[in-house]
Amino acid sequence: MSDAPIRLLALDIDGTLLNSQFKIADADMDAIHRARKAGVEVVIATGRRHTFAHSVSEQLGFPHWILSSNGAVTRSSNGETFYRDLLPSEVCRELCLGMTEFRGRTVITFDREAKGSLVLEHMADLEASIQRWLEKNLHYIDFVIPIESSLTEDPVQMMFCGPIAEMQRALERLSRLGVSSKTTILRTEYPVRDLSMLDVLNADCSKGHALERWARHRGYPRDRVMAIGDNYNDVEMLEWAGIPVIMGNAEDELRQRGWHVTGSNDAAGVAAAIDRFVFGKGVVAAEVVGAVIP
Repeated sequence: MSDAPIRLLALDIDGTLLNSQFKIADADMDAIHRARKAGVEVVIATGRRHTFAHSVSEQLGFPHWILSSNGAVTRSSNGETFYRDLLPSEVCRELCLGMTEFRGRTVITFDREAKGSLVLEHMADLEASIQRWLEKNLHYIDFVIPIESSLTEDPVQMMFCGPIAEMQRALERLSRLGVSSKTTILRTEYPVRDLSMLDVLNADCSKGHALERWARHRGYPRDRVMAIGDNYNDVEMLEWAGIPVIMGNAEDELRQRGWHVTGSNDAAGVAAAIDRFVFGKGVVAAEVVGAVIP
């Protein structure tokens, strides 16, 4: 058994593992490898679907597990599936019909590795918000009108994407549909880009649920699990982890939770957190209601 106080490290990708240039900093990569050598298991926990996440996480250069689509799918970097928590197609169909005015901002994700993994009616409304994502995933996108006709099997999730104000309206609309007991709605926001994503998953599905499930499977006690994230869709994971760490670039609302705060994704924040909690070097602050405590 490792002598490191941390046995399991869960890393978010966007805004955490990746810097603003969409790259993994050398210092972060070095720290991750040192942690693994010290006996810490490293998993990726991301809102990205498995294939899109793996295109980044494979840069780590060692076998690992990916908790993708906000915890809906847990699959190894080698393709072995541990768990899937799919959104029932009848619930997704109900949402399609209830969210008609947001059809142009709707994406349905299926657990496939080919064209049709992502289904849209058209890209016109999405291009201004997530053009880079569309370009990188074009090979996997299929266009189906009406979009609910694609529901020949249970999807992984349903996503609504667009400007923050418009997605706030979408969130309000979702709350009036009466599906709260059947779904989990997770929000990811990037104010600088005026971008908000609402991921609709099966009930009780989140990064937190997936991390807890994996930790129990591997026999890791909660107090030896560290999670690092930066956005609202990381909240459940951070709440469950024994050592929750948020990036210096995290949303202000998360900074009021009393969690440890590390450097930003452009300042090797992942490396600083690993050095502090795995190797006992340096200081990562704890921030409580805006007051930094060393």
